[in-house]
Amino acid sequence: MFEFFKGFGVTFSTMFKKVVTEEYPEDFPPAAPRYHGRHQLNRHPDGLEKCVGCELCAWACPADAIYVEGGDNTEEARYSPGERYGAIYQINYLRCIGCGLCIEACPTRSLTMTNFYELADDNRQDLIYTKEQLLAPLLPGMEQPPHPMRLGTDEQDYYVQGPVLARRSAAGEDVPGEPVGEQVP
Repeated sequence: MFEFFKGFGVTFSTMFKKVVTEEYPEDFPPAAPRYHGRHQLNRHPDGLEKCVGCELCAWACPADAIYVEGGDNTEEARYSPGERYGAIYQINYLRCIGCGLCIEACPTRSLTMTNFYELADDNRQDLIYTKEQLLAPLLPGMEQPPHPMRLGTDEQDYYVQGPVLARRSAAGEDVPGEPVGEQVP
């Protein structure tokens, strides 16, 4: 008999609490800042891609969700500061388990995970993200590749001194490999 009232006690205690309803599609709740969501291929401050097509992320992926095919840069068509770039880059979100091992394997920090979590779709083909969908947007001051290197004369300037040169360029100081007095579009 006592269990009967004990069960109703739980019911009565929740009856008078304020109801919390999330209006999900209209009111988009933010994810935790460190949530592992959709991947993003990052760019250097001049717009060149950080991905060098090394395929280490694909080798590290336990679910075999990443496909990378590298291409060779030329002086006429330069997409990254190195000798190679990721010509084809795909992530299959039907397979991805969000473990982050691909992020750990990336030597150039080109692949990161955003906190965007809406990855559901009713079409299986739409869940295979291509390089164009994964690339970070061009920010002001960046130029759409292919173009020559702007942050220095060789790839070491990008990976060793790249952040320093980007800050100097933003502050209006002279940057090696960049014409004096001109701004990068």
